[in-house]
Amino acid sequence: MKMRVGIGYDVHPLVKGRKLILGGVHIPCPMGLAGHSDADVLLHSIGDALLGAAGGKDIGSLFPDNDPKYEGISSLVLLKKIFKLLKEEGYRVNNLDATLVAEEPNLSSYISGMKKNIAQVLGIQHNQIGIKATTSEGLGFLGKKKGICCWATASIQMVK
Repeated sequence: MKMRVGIGYDVHPLVKGRKLILGGVHIPCPMGLAGHSDADVLLHSIGDALLGAAGGKDIGSLFPDNDPKYEGISSLVLLKKIFKLLKEEGYRVNNLDATLVAEEPNLSSYISGMKKNIAQVLGIQHNQIGIKATTSEGLGFLGKKKGICCWATASIQMVK
């Protein structure tokens, strides 16, 4: 069976007047992430990692930010579409690993909900998903609480 690995990265600025959504979970916070969709950096980076593992285009090519049909869309819907593409190509997801970087809010109590949402969309178990949260120790734009970013790695396997 053919194993493939991909990496994804996403970053969005924090702004007032938006909900903070990570892994499909609403996190109470006075600021949210700016973007055309719900700006869920966790799901966007996972989507890019999955697409990269399959040798596909990036998430922005599939769901362009100038297309009105994606305005405000839940990134869980986008992840479902990516998963459908992978299945059509004969792949299944082995595991995911992601690291969120945010000074605030503390994300640890929301990680299990994020894993539940992702596992449900991708048809995998919680223990096939690693999600960690860290800070940038006050350094750079992330450390100044101006944004949140995420790195993700995905491994997929050909099952056809």
